Amino acid sequence: MTSSLAVQTYTLRDFTKNAEGFARSLEKIRAIGYPAVQLSAVGAMAGEAPEVSAAEARRMLDDNGLRCIATHRDWTRLTQNTDEEIEFHQTLGCDYAAIGGLPGNYSSDGPAGFLAFLRDSAPVIRRLKDAGIRFGYHNHSWEFERVSARPGDKHTLLDIFLEEGGPEFFLELDLYWVSHAGVNPERFVERGHGRLPVIHVKDKGVIGHETLMTPVGEGNLDWTHLLPACAAAGVEWYVVEQDECRRDPFDCLASSYQFLKTSFSHLLSHREKKP
Repeated sequence: MTSSLAVQTYTLRDFTKNAEGFARSLEKIRAIGYPAVQLSAVGAMAGEAPEVSAAEARRMLDDNGLRCIATHRDWTRLTQNTDEEIEFHQTLGCDYAAIGGLPGNYSSDGPAGFLAFLRDSAPVIRRLKDAGIRFGYHNHSWEFERVSARPGDKHTLLDIFLEEGGPEFFLELDLYWVSHAGVNPERFVERGHGRLPVIHVKDKGVIGHETLMTPVGEGNLDWTHLLPACAAAGVEWYVVEQDECRRDPFDCLASSYQFLKTSFSHLLSHREKKP
């Protein structure tokens, strides 16, 4: 199951600002044991004349035995330069494009904005699908704002995407932010069955009076129950994304990898022992 682990390069954004740093980071990712990456916030690939093109990035990935299994892309580019974005992903051999949050013109309008985004995004998602590319939305915690004032009604903004988005609107669920919002991530994963091909994982720890992000397994999220729930929900890729690291990010990625590798081995062993 370690083939389903990937690194979100946003974790390494300070190390991928130029081609040399990007190449060195890919080498380190592969040396840890990860087979794949999600490309996001790679400075060497940014701008109208990037130092590293999609074709060059594909070569660098191939040289390291890595796959690009997902991206984070700008929504404006996905809508206004759809053909170029399709070519970009096909060059990378990547079939999953996500956005890292709701564009501002939608996020400021509550439930109406979420419904408007579903309506306006449908043609783009359809074009991506026709090209073999799936679309996903990455959450933070603010999307779990309750939209009903009735006591006991815990309907949230993200529920609108889950319930109204349809089978082609995937959620790139970030389990840390689900927990941070006070929502049970295991229950939400169960509700998202079949809609969560790619998820983001990091842990939530406490040091003194401070709550912080930690490598997976070094915090307090209930991975013993979360990982089986994710597997049952059809998760294909577990992407390690640690937005903030209190020590060397590569060391954090290595710690997450070892914990997840061991956890998946135990999960697989447990399944094989069942009569």
